[in-house]
Amino acid sequence: MEIPYTIETRPDTGLYNAKLGIWLFLASEVMLFGGLFSAYVLLRVGAEHGMWPHGWLNVTLGTVNTLLLALSAITTLLAWAACKVRDFTKFKIFHACTILLALTFLGIKSYEYHDKLIHYEIKLNNGTFADGHMVEESKDFDLAKKTGTVTLHGRVVADEKELMDLRAPAAQSAKLDEVTVAATDIKSMGNYGPRHNTFTAIYFTLTGLHALHILGGTIVIFYFWAFGGAMWKTDPERFTNRIEVSGLFWHFVDLVWIFLFPVLYLT
Repeated sequence: MEIPYTIETRPDTGLYNAKLGIWLFLASEVMLFGGLFSAYVLLRVGAEHGMWPHGWLNVTLGTVNTLLLALSAITTLLAWAACKVRDFTKFKIFHACTILLALTFLGIKSYEYHDKLIHYEIKLNNGTFADGHMVEESKDFDLAKKTGTVTLHGRVVADEKELMDLRAPAAQSAKLDEVTVAATDIKSMGNYGPRHNTFTAIYFTLTGLHALHILGGTIVIFYFWAFGGAMWKTDPERFTNRIEVSGLFWHFVDLVWIFLFPVLYLT
């Protein structure tokens, strides 16, 4: 039994089945990300004065990733256009570019995550804070047993609020140096992972979910790129429709990042 409307459009919607399905799916995705963006706004508005981070993210890397996704949107469109004019070779080239751009995006995002996970804030018994990237731990370092030392490349501040706005003149001019702290002087310590504070929690949630969408879209695009030749030979029109559907998903993912970048990196 042949499934109807896989190529031709439905008379009731003017869309073929897969295109109708992807639009319904994207509507649910809008609600998902819309809820998370709303949560971000509420968390930020409700934050204690002076305790919402600014300048914690690398704007240069964020800008590069924005350009990468913008270029991938173009190459995805060109791949679909190549299918429309029945040029499978150009389709392979453009979709290969899309895959490479996506993997580069994920690589940069992984570097940013790693940077946060090796960045530590240590509250000392005297009320000050040591903050910076982990350099090394002594072999016998054990916070629970209060043995050993830990060394950060960073600074020591008197008030945690001094760590919140890295764009402030005082933070910009602060000298970073190696700071060694004994376990006996540590009251608490933790990295800048999701548990660090409200900002890192919503940052990892939003960008992590987006990265999963990028990864999923890349897998689908790679599948069509690597194994789509058989369908192209037997049913090129249906294959072209599948490329269009995957492209619509990819454009949505690109659009989400266009909102994530200014909200997280520039405010």
